[in-house]
Amino acid sequence: MSKISELDAGGTPEAIPDCPSCHKPLPLCICDSIAPIESRISLLILQHPQEQDRALGTARLTALHFKNAVLKIGLSWPSLSKALGRPVHDPQRWAVLYLGSAKVADLDTDRDIVAINRKGEVEDNQRGILKDIEGVVLLDGTWSQAKALWWRNAWMLKCQRVILNPSRPSLYGKLRREPRRDGLSTIEAAAMLLAGLEKRPDIAATLNVSFERMLAKYREAQHSMPELAPKPKPKRDYRRRKRA
Repeated sequence: MSKISELDAGGTPEAIPDCPSCHKPLPLCICDSIAPIESRISLLILQHPQEQDRALGTARLTALHFKNAVLKIGLSWPSLSKALGRPVHDPQRWAVLYLGSAKVADLDTDRDIVAINRKGEVEDNQRGILKDIEGVVLLDGTWSQAKALWWRNAWMLKCQRVILNPSRPSLYGKLRREPRRDGLSTIEAAAMLLAGLEKRPDIAATLNVSFERMLAKYREAQHSMPELAPKPKPKRDYRRRKRA
């Protein structure tokens, strides 16, 4: 059950049930409009345990859009095969989307999807590398949580690292501020990445429409359920820490 609640006639908090599929409170559920997409490229979403935001999170919603998608919650897995739940014969044909400190603006390229090496430099033969990608790994969490997932799973270095160059900022807007303009929600990243790799704009259109619908439901629900509003993170008392 969701922690989101409203007062019944007697003034007692009444829990609102969650959708069994997307795990969102029912007023935010859009499962009735989701038809799983057939895609050539497999999708693996690794979600940090502390990033299970039922209201604004999009990891599970993204996975529901694809027939060959897997969502795992945790910090580390021994290998790509273990994380995926099936054998992977060539991890180099899997791409990991991890921005880190790399920015397309600092690189000599205008591509939307950029394959980079361990030094953060643009790989040669971009078209050939991206054409051979058969699976994508997305890291779901804040910047620090994504970094933790990246460093805790050394097998990701065997995969092809990619970064994105979106033409617009995330549709989250003020609901969830990103520290960088190229920071996207998981569903937006999946839309851009899979649509670009498969040359299928319909994938991006479908996922972005779902995201927009989810955000519209969230904004509408905020009026009757103020509990939905993101809670500010507590500030650290650096002065007390310094004296200690």
